[in-house]
Amino acid sequence: MNAPRSVYVHVPFCRHRCGYCDFTLVAGRDDLVDRYVAALARELERVLEPLEADTLYLGGGTPSHLGPDGLRRLFGLLQDRVRPAAGAEITMEANPNDVAGPLVAAAVACGVTRVSLGAQSLDAATLRALDRDHAPDDVRRAVDLLRAAGLAVNVDLMTAAPGQSLTAVEADLAAVLALGAPHVSVYCLTWEKGTRFEALLRRGDLHAAEETLERAMMEATIDRLEAAGFEHYEVSNFARPGHRCRHNEAYWDCRPWEAFGPGAARFDGRTRITNHRGTLTWMSRALAGEDFSGDVDAMTDEEAARERLVVGLRRRDGVDRAVFRAASGFALDEIAGEAIRRWTEAGLATDDGRHVRLTRAGLLVSDALWADVLRVASR
Repeated sequence: MNAPRSVYVHVPFCRHRCGYCDFTLVAGRDDLVDRYVAALARELERVLEPLEADTLYLGGGTPSHLGPDGLRRLFGLLQDRVRPAAGAEITMEANPNDVAGPLVAAAVACGVTRVSLGAQSLDAATLRALDRDHAPDDVRRAVDLLRAAGLAVNVDLMTAAPGQSLTAVEADLAAVLALGAPHVSVYCLTWEKGTRFEALLRRGDLHAAEETLERAMMEATIDRLEAAGFEHYEVSNFARPGHRCRHNEAYWDCRPWEAFGPGAARFDGRTRITNHRGTLTWMSRALAGEDFSGDVDAMTDEEAARERLVVGLRRRDGVDRAVFRAASGFALDEIAGEAIRRWTEAGLATDDGRHVRLTRAGLLVSDALWADVLRVASR
């Protein structure tokens, strides 16, 4: 296996947990920051030789919630274990209402090159429906500050929010384009089990968007962003040329990566080890020198090949047969030849003999296709 050249660090702190969120985090527990830093230091002891990283991604939770001093402290902790290579992409997730001059200055001083901003919408009614705690002008102000500091910006948008209309999505797209950010990620609201939103859905207090409306929202998104010069390079991701997220591309290429913090998953090309999702449990075990891992997913060569195909087909570039065989050891048609033929006949994919790519119709229903690829692996 190649040494990992991408590193993820999970920062589990938020001011507020949104009703749809099932990520590993604690809200309103800033008293735990010192304990988190100490536990992270213990986990970093796994790194016997400094990791040279082409990409470093601080996710959460909300890394920006640490504030300028907390951000400097985190990078100070990482510097002996993670050494960004020349030209490395260093991303930090941020909430709009955290972004102010001192935080931006600290981020630049720490080497951050890219900020992924959890906007979700620029419409006040949609933000209320999504249980967000910022306003549309907070997004605009944050993007202006970040871009003025020379940082690349990704803006997250969400569609199919409770009560959201197609017109509201189209207005959001116009608003985000006006911001001038070079990368936009667009996700459809999912009703994750165990979240407050999912409980309200079961009680009938919230209602999911109709499937036809969800599809219309995504098609409008693709049309508007592509017309504005964005590449639709992955199911949920759009970038101006030269601004793709290199860290995520490492995931989609199935390259090995390292990861630290509660709920963080590391991958060596065959085995994915996910740290315990309970922040307090992860802290306690790490500080006690105990095993803090949670799930361990050890794939066979065939299972790894099938996963490689799925993540490859989520990208508009699709899967190259020769590259796939060299990377996985399996012929593409050995893994999914019959499924690819069915998809092609149904207009969900194209196959020119070298590349297999999902069409727009295929991308819009892609989650329903993966069972055709993965089911044999579980036999």
